[in-house]
Amino acid sequence: MADEKPTRGRPSKIDLLPEGIRDALHGMLRDKRHTQEQIREAINELIDQHELPDDMQLSRTGLNRYASRMEAIGSKIRASREMAEIWAAKLGTAPTSDVGKLLMEFVKTLAFETSMSLAEEEGTVEPKALGQLALVAQRIEAAQMVSHKREKEIRQAFAEEIAATTEKIVSQAGLSADKAADIKRQILGIV
Repeated sequence: MADEKPTRGRPSKIDLLPEGIRDALHGMLRDKRHTQEQIREAINELIDQHELPDDMQLSRTGLNRYASRMEAIGSKIRASREMAEIWAAKLGTAPTSDVGKLLMEFVKTLAFETSMSLAEEEGTVEPKALGQLALVAQRIEAAQMVSHKREKEIRQAFAEEIAATTEKIVSQAGLSADKAADIKRQILGIV
């Protein structure tokens, strides 16, 4: 049997439906208030209203197959989002770097598991594999340094903005320029 390349395959009936009907189908599938039979009947009615050919009507098995595929995809997306939220909460609360932190932790974990797997193998580790692992470690460190620097710059900019606003408010409240400058230095962490 020759190596067969995967192909996109032919489009399904649902893929060929006008966008408005497809959108209605997707909305009903997400809604969960309707049975698949109710959805099929409603969509077939829309197909009739749009005067599409009879062979565009959805079958029970075709709709079930499509709904199952959409649910599987949706489930993976929901699981990924939940996992990202959990890890982001565990790794820190800085909104600018949640995803970056999550990805770095993921890559570090993979690199660690790979190195442990290589260490457990009999014989010597291939130099190419060792070099690639070292390169991954170097890139992770560099990415963490860039992320840390960016986070520090964001915090500094925020502190400066707060200090300027505070100085303005304090001056308007009638405190002396020295007292306002002292408060600003304290906010910026300048002793």
